[in-house]
Amino acid sequence: MNRRTLLALAPMAALVATGNAVAGDETQPAANAAPEHKSPLFPTDVQFWYETQRAFGAAEYGGALFGEVLAASSRIVPGDYDSWYEAYNGFADRIAKEAADQLSRGHRISARDSFLRAATYYQAAEFFLHGDPKDPRIARAYRLSTESYHQCARLHDPVIEPIEIPYETTTLPGYFHHADTTNAPRPTLIMHTGFDGSAEEMHVFGARAAVERGYNVIAFDGPGQYGPLHREGLVFRADWEKVITPVVDFALKQPGVDPKRIALMGISMGGVLAPRAAAFEKRLAALIANDGVYDFSAAFRSTVPADKWEPFVHGLKAESAPQIDQMLEGLAKRSPTVRWSQAHGMWSTGAASPRAFMAKALDYHLRDGVAEKISCPTLVCEAEDDLFFKGQPQALYDHLTCRKALVRFTSAEAAGPHCQVGASRLAFARMFDWLDETLA
Repeated sequence: MNRRTLLALAPMAALVATGNAVAGDETQPAANAAPEHKSPLFPTDVQFWYETQRAFGAAEYGGALFGEVLAASSRIVPGDYDSWYEAYNGFADRIAKEAADQLSRGHRISARDSFLRAATYYQAAEFFLHGDPKDPRIARAYRLSTESYHQCARLHDPVIEPIEIPYETTTLPGYFHHADTTNAPRPTLIMHTGFDGSAEEMHVFGARAAVERGYNVIAFDGPGQYGPLHREGLVFRADWEKVITPVVDFALKQPGVDPKRIALMGISMGGVLAPRAAAFEKRLAALIANDGVYDFSAAFRSTVPADKWEPFVHGLKAESAPQIDQMLEGLAKRSPTVRWSQAHGMWSTGAASPRAFMAKALDYHLRDGVAEKISCPTLVCEAEDDLFFKGQPQALYDHLTCRKALVRFTSAEAAGPHCQVGASRLAFARMFDWLDETLA
């Protein structure tokens, strides 16, 4: 970077230094939102609080118990990743052991429920450890989380079928949630998470809600997400249609899938990935973006003065930009959200540094006419308190030229957090009512 570029970046650096810019975090507002944070738990750590809300929300479909999450939280020191791991891993180990005992004595329903909660807590346990992907606790938690969920899946009626979807030279892991055992043609929902979730977690974040309404569900992890990242180190790719097209191919070969009623739902960062895929994959009958994202880099674009944006991008992509590197390092020390998002973002995108991660994030957008290419009916969701992507659902909605709808979830109805965690039954009622009517 030359001196002129550095001088142009100085005002932006001051903004970022105050905590107004965050790279690649899909779950939280920037650090400057902390004064508005009114959590009864972890009041000094907005990232810990959001993940606690996420665990509370899993209880709506049996993935957690309120009291267990509360008890685990009481053992956690704010900002201490080791204490977070120990609290949730301790609960997961105990519940998994109890589940195995219940199953050995023939108590299938009790075992099913216990295995599901164990899977949730194992995944929660390793969530903050990604700064060192070689940490053995990560591999252990991943293995036990998926094993627990597989046990849970086998105990459902009809069974939740583990699947491997052919993808390039490997496969993508997922689950086929059958609506019934008749194999009669039914509408089928393909769904995936975003920056940091899992196909297993989709059980409580949409899959079972859809099954209750008569949908088959194919929940899967793409590159950069839980299974492929942990198993093979596959990282995110921006051309998500190259991921969804093989999944649609797979779906069309499954009994009970109505080829004219295949919908796609992307959650969180999936709110930009799924629309990107729908722009090019024309066999989809409907799309849900929960929540909608038009430009993933808007997280830090909005904090940079318009006339400084190009120099900033140049700095992100430069071979060397020590001042930006130092700035990002300092921000991570001040913001728990930035600290976590940089660590996970580097691992999930294959970036060598926080700055390289931010540079990769620039590729995840629906600009240049991509949103306008979406032709299937589309529902865009917006969460009022998701300050981090303020305006992004509306931006996506405004660029759509297809049949479209925008549904807003508010704090007054307790549905304001990112992806409406803690208000899933309210949220999925609106989403799937729309889908019912759209596919009718």
